[in-house]
Amino acid sequence: MRFNRRPLAVILYAAAVGLLLPARALSEPTAQEVLDAMKQASDFMMNTVSYRGGFVDKYTDDLSERWGEVPARPTMIWVQETGTVSVGKAMLDAYKRTGDAAFLAYAERVANALIWGQLPCGGWHYFIDFDPEGTQQWYHEVLEKAWGWEEFYHWSGNATFDDNTSIGAASFLLDIYETTQKPEYRTPVEKAIQFVLDAQYPLGGWPQRYPLSHDAPFEGRPDYSPFYTFNDGVISGCIQFLLRAHALFGGERYHDAAIRGMFFTVLAQMPRPQAGWAQQYDMDLKPAQARSYEPASVNPSQTVENIHTLMKYYKMIGDRRFLQGIADAIEWLKNSPLPAGQSSDGHTHAQFLEVGSNKPLYAHRSGTGVEDGRYWVDYQPGNFPDHYGMQVTIDVDALRAEYERVNALTPEEAIVEGRKEAEAAEPASTPAADTIAKMIQSLDSRGAWVEELQVVDYTDWKYKPRRIFRGYSTATFVNNLRALSAYVQTRSER
Repeated sequence: MRFNRRPLAVILYAAAVGLLLPARALSEPTAQEVLDAMKQASDFMMNTVSYRGGFVDKYTDDLSERWGEVPARPTMIWVQETGTVSVGKAMLDAYKRTGDAAFLAYAERVANALIWGQLPCGGWHYFIDFDPEGTQQWYHEVLEKAWGWEEFYHWSGNATFDDNTSIGAASFLLDIYETTQKPEYRTPVEKAIQFVLDAQYPLGGWPQRYPLSHDAPFEGRPDYSPFYTFNDGVISGCIQFLLRAHALFGGERYHDAAIRGMFFTVLAQMPRPQAGWAQQYDMDLKPAQARSYEPASVNPSQTVENIHTLMKYYKMIGDRRFLQGIADAIEWLKNSPLPAGQSSDGHTHAQFLEVGSNKPLYAHRSGTGVEDGRYWVDYQPGNFPDHYGMQVTIDVDALRAEYERVNALTPEEAIVEGRKEAEAAEPASTPAADTIAKMIQSLDSRGAWVEELQVVDYTDWKYKPRRIFRGYSTATFVNNLRALSAYVQTRSER
């Protein structure tokens, strides 16, 4: 469960370091030149940076330190993005766009690392440690001091759906199997599918973690990991994965489970006058608290997400029951703007609204770490945590207009539109030739994109300065490889 922060701009290419590859002075690169750069960069990442085919998020230039969401051990790879799954998907994309088998071989190496770390239940934890005997000590030395990362404080040995972790890994293995048809990939894919089926509650929703565990209460609150969880796409991600499994393998139970999940979204809507959704619900389907700064509440941003998701479901199967509560949800959003004087930076709504009173709830924190730090929630705006947005911006009029347009579609028209949208999924954009040339030039002699990076201090990222260093970003590699792959494909199609 990541902190809810404004996304940073993606760095497309880094400053050149060391010897630069020969370039044609920003002239249009040939497809072969770009392919050569792709291979050099991929060779460096897979054969120098990678550990047993997997990755974390950031590395120092000398590879002496590495980070996932928090500092990682040398024997760790991160399943949670940006990490191993992200690289595997980019490698497979490069293979499909260029036809070069070297990228498929690398994608399979990534897949094998994920298969090694697949848990007996069929899912994945946030990370894989190839030296599991040292993991518990790392928890004690690092994660118990990671103020605010409460999802990492305790591990029950189960898998997580949070941050697309298990579904991301399972979807990538599904891609690998679909591409190669190798039987050694079908078995872990089927194991992952069964994990998703096993984790589904009878009402249709999914918990944050599975198998269920109740052994991580925190500050007098129950363990929130068994709660029905919409936050960070848990339920919608499971549904999309089951639909993909059904499309590839058939099997009505996959389809039926997905449909049951869709209708759980309808079931979980709060009654009027607060006809929105919570981020998570307890076993009585009441909004529940998760981390210290995520109070039990009705959540406007989750409500907007669920409205769009329900319209998507309508366009998938044409059942108007998916639309029946949207008008009430939009009316609630319209009637729940920030009180006068509470808006910061033009925001329109609070992140959390109290159940019953509909008053904005705001989280705050004080202290400098786990020893003396605390979070609390009240009605007072201001003094927000740096790591979690307490206010959001919602265009209610635009949301209403889109709902009214979709609502006017007959079920048959909605399904046709949904199919067209699925077929017209946007491909990766192709940067201009001079941008590609700069990207190639910025590779050093080893095939590395070295750049200035920063990480927060996991013990307190409010009062302690960020760590700044030169090194490698997995996100930069993934974004650059995808851009170069798209360029090669475009050049080849001319």
